[in-house]
Amino acid sequence: MTSAYDHRGADVNYQEVQARADFRELRRTHRSFAFPMTVFFLLWYLTYVVLGSFFPQLFTIKVIGNVNLGVLYGLSNFVVVFGITAVYVWYTNARMDPKSKAIREELEAAGVGLPEEVKA
Repeated sequence: MTSAYDHRGADVNYQEVQARADFRELRRTHRSFAFPMTVFFLLWYLTYVVLGSFFPQLFTIKVIGNVNLGVLYGLSNFVVVFGITAVYVWYTNARMDPKSKAIREELEAAGVGLPEEVKA
Protein backbone atom coordinates (compact mmCIF):
# COMPACT_ATOMS: atom_id res chain seq x y z
CA MET A 1 0.00 0.00 0.00
CA THR A 2 1.33 3.40 -0.90
CA SER A 3 0.76 6.66 0.87
CA ALA A 4 -1.14 9.49 -0.81
CA TYR A 5 2.14 11.37 -0.62
CA ASP A 6 4.60 8.86 -1.95
CA HIS A 7 8.11 10.29 -2.26
CA ARG A 8 9.54 7.42 -4.30
CA GLY A 9 8.81 9.14 -7.62
CA ALA A 10 11.34 11.93 -7.13
CA ASP A 11 15.01 11.63 -6.39
CA VAL A 12 15.82 14.46 -4.04
CA ASN A 13 18.92 14.75 -1.95
CA TYR A 14 17.63 16.68 1.04
CA GLN A 15 21.15 17.36 2.25
CA GLU A 16 21.79 19.19 -1.00
CA VAL A 17 18.59 21.18 -0.51
CA GLN A 18 19.73 22.09 3.01
CA ALA A 19 23.10 23.19 1.66
CA ARG A 20 21.59 25.58 -0.91
CA ALA A 21 21.89 29.32 -0.36
CA ASP A 22 18.13 29.91 -0.37
CA PHE A 23 17.56 27.27 2.31
CA ARG A 24 20.42 28.62 4.41
CA GLU A 25 18.89 32.09 4.08
CA LEU A 26 15.53 30.72 5.25
CA ARG A 27 17.15 29.17 8.31
CA ARG A 28 19.09 32.39 9.00
CA THR A 29 15.83 34.36 8.78
CA HIS A 30 14.18 32.01 11.27
CA ARG A 31 17.10 32.07 13.67
CA SER A 32 17.38 35.85 13.53
CA PHE A 33 13.92 35.99 15.08
CA ALA A 34 13.70 32.85 17.19
CA PHE A 35 16.92 33.17 19.16
CA PRO A 36 16.54 36.82 20.23
CA MET A 37 12.89 36.27 21.20
CA THR A 38 13.83 33.18 23.20
CA VAL A 39 16.55 35.11 25.05
CA PHE A 40 14.14 38.02 25.63
CA PHE A 41 11.45 35.81 27.14
CA LEU A 42 13.86 33.80 29.27
CA LEU A 43 15.30 37.03 30.69
CA TRP A 44 11.77 38.36 31.26
CA TYR A 45 10.73 35.19 33.08
CA LEU A 46 13.96 34.82 35.06
CA THR A 47 13.58 38.42 36.21
CA TYR A 48 10.19 37.41 37.60
CA VAL A 49 11.71 34.42 39.41
CA VAL A 50 14.68 36.38 40.77
CA LEU A 51 12.56 39.30 41.94
CA GLY A 52 10.10 36.92 43.58
CA SER A 53 12.88 34.97 45.27
CA PHE A 54 15.24 37.72 46.41
CA PHE A 55 12.95 40.76 46.63
CA PRO A 56 9.58 39.37 47.72
CA GLN A 57 8.67 42.66 49.38
CA LEU A 58 8.59 44.24 45.91
CA PHE A 59 5.89 41.85 44.76
CA THR A 60 3.74 42.48 47.83
CA ILE A 61 3.15 46.12 46.90
CA LYS A 62 -0.59 46.53 46.43
CA VAL A 63 -1.71 48.18 43.22
CA ILE A 64 -5.52 47.92 43.25
CA GLY A 65 -7.33 46.23 46.12
CA ASN A 66 -5.74 42.81 46.68
CA VAL A 67 -3.92 42.89 43.34
CA ASN A 68 -0.20 43.33 43.90
CA LEU A 69 2.84 43.73 41.66
CA GLY A 70 3.61 40.01 41.83
CA VAL A 71 0.23 39.10 40.37
CA LEU A 72 0.55 41.75 37.66
CA TYR A 73 4.07 40.66 36.72
CA GLY A 74 2.98 37.02 36.67
CA LEU A 75 0.03 37.79 34.40
CA SER A 76 2.28 39.94 32.22
CA ASN A 77 4.14 36.74 31.30
CA PHE A 78 1.01 35.62 29.46
CA VAL A 79 0.74 38.97 27.72
CA VAL A 80 4.38 38.75 26.63
CA VAL A 81 3.90 35.20 25.30
CA PHE A 82 0.83 36.23 23.30
CA GLY A 83 2.70 39.28 22.03
CA ILE A 84 5.68 37.21 20.93
CA THR A 85 3.30 34.80 19.20
CA ALA A 86 1.55 37.62 17.34
CA VAL A 87 4.85 39.13 16.24
CA TYR A 88 6.10 35.69 15.17
CA VAL A 89 3.03 35.11 13.02
CA TRP A 90 3.51 38.50 11.38
CA TYR A 91 7.25 37.86 10.90
CA THR A 92 6.81 34.43 9.35
CA ASN A 93 4.02 35.61 7.06
CA ALA A 94 6.09 38.58 5.88
CA ARG A 95 9.62 37.18 5.77
CA MET A 96 9.72 33.41 5.96
CA ASP A 97 6.67 32.22 4.04
CA PRO A 98 7.73 33.70 0.68
CA LYS A 99 11.13 32.03 0.98
CA SER A 100 9.75 28.67 2.07
CA LYS A 101 7.05 28.82 -0.61
CA ALA A 102 9.68 29.27 -3.32
CA ILE A 103 11.65 26.26 -2.06
CA ARG A 104 8.49 24.15 -1.71
CA GLU A 105 7.26 25.05 -5.20
CA GLU A 106 10.61 24.14 -6.69
CA LEU A 107 10.59 20.76 -4.95
CA GLU A 108 6.97 20.13 -5.93
CA ALA A 109 7.85 20.96 -9.54
CA ALA A 110 10.37 18.14 -9.30
CA GLY A 111 7.56 15.84 -8.11
CA VAL A 112 8.43 15.69 -4.43
CA GLY A 113 5.48 15.27 -2.09
CA LEU A 114 2.79 15.15 -4.74
CA PRO A 115 0.21 12.37 -5.01
CA GLU A 116 0.97 9.82 -7.74
CA GLU A 117 -2.00 10.86 -9.89
CA VAL A 118 -0.71 14.45 -10.01
CA LYS A 119 2.80 13.39 -11.00
CA ALA A 120 1.66 11.48 -14.07
